[in-house]
Amino acid sequence: MSDSPYIHTITPENFQTDVIESSFKQPVLVDFWAPWCNPCQALIPILTRLAEEYKGAFMLAKVNTDEQGELAAQAGVRSLPTVKLFVDGKIVNEFMGALAEPEVRKFLAPYLRTESDQVLELAIEAFTEGRQQDALDMLNTALANDPANARLKINIAKLLANQNDLESAGALLDSLTEEEKTGEEVKEIQAHIKLANKMKTMGDPRELKQRIEANPDDLDAMLKMSDVLSATGKHEAALQLLLKVMQKDNNFNDGAARKGLLEIFELLGSSNALVKTYRRKMFTQLH
Repeated sequence: MSDSPYIHTITPENFQTDVIESSFKQPVLVDFWAPWCNPCQALIPILTRLAEEYKGAFMLAKVNTDEQGELAAQAGVRSLPTVKLFVDGKIVNEFMGALAEPEVRKFLAPYLRTESDQVLELAIEAFTEGRQQDALDMLNTALANDPANARLKINIAKLLANQNDLESAGALLDSLTEEEKTGEEVKEIQAHIKLANKMKTMGDPRELKQRIEANPDDLDAMLKMSDVLSATGKHEAALQLLLKVMQKDNNFNDGAARKGLLEIFELLGSSNALVKTYRRKMFTQLH
């Protein structure tokens, strides 16, 4: 048995507790190896080092196949080394052969709950309780320790946008990689920032309402009113108004109504019921 609390030597007697049951608490990486296997000897120090570094984010379980041939056979091991990852009692991924350390890290990454993940969960809890500043402070501290973490950046940007610090929110999103920027959540925040910036140049809602009542064909007033409605959370009313502008003149102001519809779709997200309904209506109007 290893002296490390993160590394266990596995036998038939402790396989159930140290692999299956333990994998419901954190991922368990099971290394099937043998003393005579040179690739195994190259991989062992890498796995040992990572187990110590991650300090329990995953457990390393070592199976000497010379001594535990039955366990290896039950696991379907046909070559050495074979490494299988258990989560919630099941094998979720595996690799064979001696991978380099960066490749092992990449293999583990999707399954590990890091310290940043834990802070993020606490911050989300604080946010739902109305403690926005506490949530922001937690996330900023976590980001200082993990500056490349995209999930932290996105959640901080969301909080900053809610606090109307649009410039800081936009700067954080700009620091993401091009791949990270393609996510639905990022697009929603970008759309929120765009609408909020647009609201700064909007006219007086009462004046816009009077203009529309006086002239139902005042498309400019209708477009500006749709921005006001959307920025204040009245998305369906904004969508209705934009669709009405499209019906009156699809090409008005270089197709501004269609662009406005698309911006709100992006803000709400593709799974939103309003988006599904009004996307169909827009498509019908266009065709």
